[in-house]
Amino acid sequence: MELGTRRLFNRSFSFVSIAAIVLMSLSLVVLLGPIVIKGSKAFVFYGTIEYRELMLDRFSRGNRAAVEAEKARAEAARKPVLDLIRGFEAQLDTADADFRRRYRDDFNELKSLVLELLGPMPGESEPVLMRQQYGQTRWDRARIKLDGVLYVEEYNYSDPTKMGVKVLKPRVDRFRGTSLEPLFGALEHGVKDMLQPRLTWYWRFLFDGSHDSHFFGGIWPEMLGTIYLALGAMLFAVPLGIITAIYLAEYAGESHFVSMLRTCISSLAGVPSIVFGLFGLAFFINTIKVSQSKSVLAGALTLAVLVLPTVIRASEEAIKAVPLTYKEASMSLGASRWRTILTVILPAALPGVLTSIIISMGRAAGETAPIIFTAAVSVGKPLAVWQTLAQPTPALPWNIYNLATEHQAIDEIRHVQYGMVLTLVVLVLALNLTAIIIRARISKKLRG
Repeated sequence: MELGTRRLFNRSFSFVSIAAIVLMSLSLVVLLGPIVIKGSKAFVFYGTIEYRELMLDRFSRGNRAAVEAEKARAEAARKPVLDLIRGFEAQLDTADADFRRRYRDDFNELKSLVLELLGPMPGESEPVLMRQQYGQTRWDRARIKLDGVLYVEEYNYSDPTKMGVKVLKPRVDRFRGTSLEPLFGALEHGVKDMLQPRLTWYWRFLFDGSHDSHFFGGIWPEMLGTIYLALGAMLFAVPLGIITAIYLAEYAGESHFVSMLRTCISSLAGVPSIVFGLFGLAFFINTIKVSQSKSVLAGALTLAVLVLPTVIRASEEAIKAVPLTYKEASMSLGASRWRTILTVILPAALPGVLTSIIISMGRAAGETAPIIFTAAVSVGKPLAVWQTLAQPTPALPWNIYNLATEHQAIDEIRHVQYGMVLTLVVLVLALNLTAIIIRARISKKLRG
């Protein structure tokens, strides 16, 4: 090959490599950017006086005197609005039938929206659901609720050739000339005084339990369940995987049976994870009955089977990568084959083995399908270690899916969903970073 042609190929390959790195970096930014931005809102947001009152009532956090002073100022700002609602409600009770027929439905809808924004009116019976006992605890959600109070969504179908166009019409138009007309201006201009938003850092999102189906609180049960499942899977998969890798690399030799065994292991690595979930349900729960129904133990065993092929193949390659001279030197000094494996080959292969373990742990932590049938539930309390043998647990992957597809008010708690996603991504990245650091340190130590 001529020198000029070789240089052209080298430059082309360099350009393609740089372009691939740039595209990968941009893809990560596009993928992780929204997760980081939206997920961070679970930790940092503008909390209202309702949030601070909730923290004081339910978690005994905050300065009681300061919160009560803020609450008094908020109630003073809300009083004109609540008085207008009470006055119009009394007017409806005494008005003629035509007036009631005209305004009752619109008023009931308006009152419901105002109570969702500001919380229940003083003197009325306390609602049963926790989410109805407080107004909006987050300023971003309060602004959305305020728009719902001020405007009515309607659709314009005047053009028969197009789909209906959403139009926002001022709700005040429905109450023109009534005593409720000033309420809308009072809310629009005084909502900050009524809710008193303040920048809040909620780091306990990671360690608080969920309340009222994730409307309040944090994700500690889900985090703990994910840790239980990942560590449990490694507890079963690592010993079996390393022993199998030692057998294949040092004892099995080459035969049709061993070749078929390696083919089966490689095939298992490509089986869809949902198949492992169904296998775990059929075998671990219905056949050998490790638990009566879903449990962390059954989920951990299922995940162990899922990651076992990865641990075996990666560990086998790490063992085979150890120079043959290490083995020959050890055995020439009189060491037995097993002692050589235990004291020479495994320590030298340790960086690769640890990498396979940590990567497998990251995969086990992020899997959803296998635990749907064997371990995961939508809500639950943090489990003690001994409870993992017989009880199911919430877990981050399953709860992320559950919140996105089955929760009745996902828009209300979108920050929780993204907070879970961000936590899971950081957890998996931390595991992989740990693998890189451990591998580098052990490799450096082995090189002397």
